[in-house]
Amino acid sequence: MSARSTRRLFGTDGVRGVANHELTPELALLLGRALGAGLAGHQKVVIGRDTRRSGPMLENALAAGLASAGVDVLCVGVMPTPAIAEAVPLLGAAAGAVISASHNPFTDNGIKLIGPDGFKLADADEAEIERRMARAEQLARALGGALGDIVDVDDAVERYITTLIERFPTSLAGRSIVVDCANGATSVTAPEVLRRLGARVAVIHADPDGTNINAACGSTHPEGLQAAVRDGDHQMGFAFDGDGDRVLAVDHDGTLVDGDQILAILALHLQRAGTLPGDAVVTTTMTNLGFRRAMAIRGIEVRWTDVGDRYVLAEMREGGFILGGEQSGHLINLRSGPTGDGLATALMVLEALHQTGEPLADAAAVMQRLPQKLVGIRTSRKGELTDAEEIWDAVRAFDAKFGEDGRVVVRASGTEPLVRVMVEAPESEDCEAWSARLANVVERVLGDASPQA
Repeated sequence: MSARSTRRLFGTDGVRGVANHELTPELALLLGRALGAGLAGHQKVVIGRDTRRSGPMLENALAAGLASAGVDVLCVGVMPTPAIAEAVPLLGAAAGAVISASHNPFTDNGIKLIGPDGFKLADADEAEIERRMARAEQLARALGGALGDIVDVDDAVERYITTLIERFPTSLAGRSIVVDCANGATSVTAPEVLRRLGARVAVIHADPDGTNINAACGSTHPEGLQAAVRDGDHQMGFAFDGDGDRVLAVDHDGTLVDGDQILAILALHLQRAGTLPGDAVVTTTMTNLGFRRAMAIRGIEVRWTDVGDRYVLAEMREGGFILGGEQSGHLINLRSGPTGDGLATALMVLEALHQTGEPLADAAAVMQRLPQKLVGIRTSRKGELTDAEEIWDAVRAFDAKFGEDGRVVVRASGTEPLVRVMVEAPESEDCEAWSARLANVVERVLGDASPQA
């Protein structure tokens, strides 16, 4: 039996749950002890978090568990997930932990573990930690001078800001940009980086209070950014999610530029520079069919994976590719960092626009999107999807009608109690009709409540 099939606590993106209900301080403490038990005495672990009210509670519990196991803890405070990942090797740590539930509501939280190289911990390593947690009474406790130390790293944010500016030194003088920080971790990084590079920056949703992260703002709700760019006569805008690993863009007239279009811009940018290994990019099954067609015209191969940045990254590392991502705006450039970095992605887009002289709208037009509709059906029975033949009969009926001119994906969410239905069709009317038809079938067979668009 594989490591993935035996894991129960860790999902596709670490441990997730409602804070203080499923993800409790007791669980975080035990997780810290189990992680620390696999490390030699006084090795270091970096802990960072986003702006959720539950973050300090879980941070303190996790740090206590690690110190109890004899591990030294470096607390970097509120930082984007990619900044925490980069801090792990930079600070010579044996592991890292990000306390965040990314784009989820503030009531949720999560703990994502990172290896010494800055990449997410492998499935097998997570499974071993979970096995240790099941044998909590056998975990050793450090005593006296063997106890781990817990210290704050005060300059971690500044180090990350400086690193990004050195990595992407393009002058942004004359640029007028709006940033939506989702009341999350990029509130402490994105405006400062763009201003230091010379841009005129307007900032929205950068006043976190512990409960407003992702609340009707950020990359999951870009409407406010669209209005701010259009009404303020700005050139463009960028919307991040709560932990800063995702970004979406908005052009000068308020039109949304999604992750597929951003990936297309970056793929062509790297191809022109001769720095796109294998002339290939990695995407997921949710990527719009228009992206694949645009890349084919330009001789760029598209590799497909299951949904989830974990799978995109695995395919990239196995194939020696450097660029990949998801329609959600979670994009990875391995020459920039070990994980998705929304701010680094925005800087790459600005670098590409600087070199071509194009406005964002023209650069995004390289890809013509097919009409696409995504619906989420809430269900506590998503594990039954594989054997739900009535649902797959409906999918086969769609395939028989549209063939290669359309596409449907039905999948269980890896982080939420949802089954997602995505439909692409040549015409918007077909897209709407078939997404509703398929969602109704899923709702009838598996659903708990009404579909969520």
